[in-house]
Amino acid sequence: MSVFDTFLNPRVFVETLPLILSGLATTLTLGFTCIVIGFLAGIAVAICRLYAASPVQWVTIAFIDVFRSLPVLVLLFVIYYALPFAGVRLSSFVAAASAISLVSAAYSAEIIRAGIEAVPRGQFEAARALGLHFVLTLRKVVLPQAIRTVLPPLTSNAINVMKDTALASVVAMPDLLKQANQAQALAANPTPLIAAAAIYLLILLPLVRVVGVLEHKLSRTRHAA
Repeated sequence: MSVFDTFLNPRVFVETLPLILSGLATTLTLGFTCIVIGFLAGIAVAICRLYAASPVQWVTIAFIDVFRSLPVLVLLFVIYYALPFAGVRLSSFVAAASAISLVSAAYSAEIIRAGIEAVPRGQFEAARALGLHFVLTLRKVVLPQAIRTVLPPLTSNAINVMKDTALASVVAMPDLLKQANQAQALAANPTPLIAAAAIYLLILLPLVRVVGVLEHKLSRTRHAA
């Protein structure tokens, strides 16, 4: 058997494609869910980290430090396999979404905090002079500028989230990697795994290039300013 038939077998690819696509749908759903939850939670944590009372700031600092230090895989095992001993049983999807979103929120919070701190103080003073209250100042003035500034690292974080979804296969969630691995076992051929790797590349490689473009544009904007 040739290398082509072993790793890029057209017959095996066609036969296993429905199984692979079902896993892809699950992966995209999980990735989108974690990106949105992590981003929104990151905004809330960043604001608490900067402007809440001291006890709340200490809690948010601990949250950020802990979940930036924990590997996603370890957290996923704790949530899916350890919590049932405390009577908390989560589905594989909820467990994976919880683990990945918590880590994503911690990284997003630090990124957004840096963006908020980069906004000139004059923006706050101008908003106050216009009579805008604190919440409206954040929503209308500060956050749009902050997020625009840190868009490249936020996009990089989204890429990491999509890559981390592959870890969900260890809790028997039928994601892209799990389904490709199952298809590989059924066909006794690694073509489905090669197909899964190609799909990850098709999804994530354009995003990697987007990060490069955004960083280049941001650098040019800063130099022009």
